Amino acid sequence: MRMTLKAALMLGTLLSGTSAWAQEITVWDWKSSDPLSVPYYQKAKEVFEAAHPGATVNYVMQPHDQYYTLLGTALSSNAGPDMFLMNGGAQAKARFGALLKLDDKVADIKDDLVGWEEFADANGVYAIPLSIQGFVIYYNKKLYTDAGLDPANPPKTWAELTKVCDAIKAKGAVPCFAMGNKEGFGIEFWFSAIAATSWTVEQHAEFASGKLKWSSEPVKAILQSWVDANKNGWFPQGANSTAKFMDEYEGFMRGEAANTIGLISDVAHWKQFDEFLGAENDGVFVMPAPIVAADNKEGEPKFPLSGGIGYGINKASANADLAVEFAKVLASPELEQIFFNDAGAVAANSKVDTAGVKSPAAIEILKLMATSGAPTAHTNATAKELEEIHRLSQLLLNGETTVDEAVKRMDEVQAEARK
Repeated sequence: MRMTLKAALMLGTLLSGTSAWAQEITVWDWKSSDPLSVPYYQKAKEVFEAAHPGATVNYVMQPHDQYYTLLGTALSSNAGPDMFLMNGGAQAKARFGALLKLDDKVADIKDDLVGWEEFADANGVYAIPLSIQGFVIYYNKKLYTDAGLDPANPPKTWAELTKVCDAIKAKGAVPCFAMGNKEGFGIEFWFSAIAATSWTVEQHAEFASGKLKWSSEPVKAILQSWVDANKNGWFPQGANSTAKFMDEYEGFMRGEAANTIGLISDVAHWKQFDEFLGAENDGVFVMPAPIVAADNKEGEPKFPLSGGIGYGINKASANADLAVEFAKVLASPELEQIFFNDAGAVAANSKVDTAGVKSPAAIEILKLMATSGAPTAHTNATAKELEEIHRLSQLLLNGETTVDEAVKRMDEVQAEARK
């Protein structure tokens, strides 16, 4: 049976439509189904699909504790997504080989965003930052009052923090710090929080380059402080069996610990804590350190601050250019404003308006960002070093290894990872 011209044209139209709809952008992350982030991700999808008829966005949310393992498996089997979310620093840099270099594709937005350093190396830029991330101490003002402490004057030195923890411990109701280290993430927060104040600018740079060894005194001292804090009863029992996200933080929000090292953006942060504790009870301060760096003339505590999360484009994607356009939508000021307003993410886009924020904790964080930021030390380790320190941090808490043994092993991993 011969096909009529009309039928042939109709078939051609259908085939053309099928081809257009085949332009699906698959996006991997651990955030798109989070209730606070859904409005941001849904609006980004709507804006992009309206501007690109025939293209669709498919979000695939993966479990955070397995994310990089699943991603590595997918990329190694050439089944990876078109674009994927990454933490800035070590986790992003470990995957630059699988990512599309973006320098010529992001020139039009480069000046609008901050945090590029965590998604770039000497060869170029490999991901588009969405947020700024940092570690601060959140404290429950009510629990401070109950322990006879002044909630309006949080500790500014290690000696003052020690007195706070002694008072909380003496009260006996809750531990000084909430702590979840089931995946080894607790040591990352502790490590970077202490290094921010105790390391010089030169030491931060030398650690990033691999010249500062784990067995050196500035690094070793941080691991010793981790062990000592646990021995002194600052952490709850069972920290190694408690997930940081979100068991640690849910416990803090229930009033089961006086302090927690939390984030400044979009999860385990001021917005969530305000909602559960009440803004009047949600305090924030910068983690002091046992030693203050020689080049910190004011002696003020500093906090780790860097590019937070960002999207990279799989260089093997058949729709790479389209994926770049979608990543730009996610980083646009209109969408990032939603991310800030709804999820509390401190946006990488400098055009986002933060003037209307009412949270006392958020106001304090925004003020500190302008004066007290320092490098995020753990993100300047390699992915292999992070994997090993996760394991060793658990052994240190359990008393199954010593600091000397741990740093000896970390020196070996550092040397191997940086060959």
